[in-house]
Amino acid sequence: MARTLDRRPPPTAPPPRGFRRAIVLVERATKEAVWDCRMCGQCILHSTGLVCPMRCPKNLRNGPCGGTLQDGHCEVVPEMKCVWVSAWEGSRTLPLWRDHIEHVEPPVDWRLQETSSWENLLTRRDQHVPAAWNPAGRHPASTKRER
Repeated sequence: MARTLDRRPPPTAPPPRGFRRAIVLVERATKEAVWDCRMCGQCILHSTGLVCPMRCPKNLRNGPCGGTLQDGHCEVVPEMKCVWVSAWEGSRTLPLWRDHIEHVEPPVDWRLQETSSWENLLTRRDQHVPAAWNPAGRHPASTKRER
């Protein structure tokens, strides 16, 4: 039954063509130019102060690691400001989604990498989470991502 409810493209799915390919190309061009997007297929820019969390060298989706330097730079790439320091600063300027940075995000589904997060949002492919994922002891029925 879980297979029939899984709306993600199978690993052997052909690359998008036609309108779907156009969506991916427009999304990539727009989001890479403006937010340095990494096309994870599960965009949470509104929750991270309009900073793509996938720019983090450790691919951390829910806040900084313990290695953020005192000057706010990354321990892995010291010349780069920590993505999560930038996300916090950016979230303080957002009037509508200001508190969304405090939401725990589900783990990244790497099978959606290089797909359109816009299409995944509309088809609800981006809402699939592992069965065992239960943030902060919430009831399993309430683990759907909030938008």
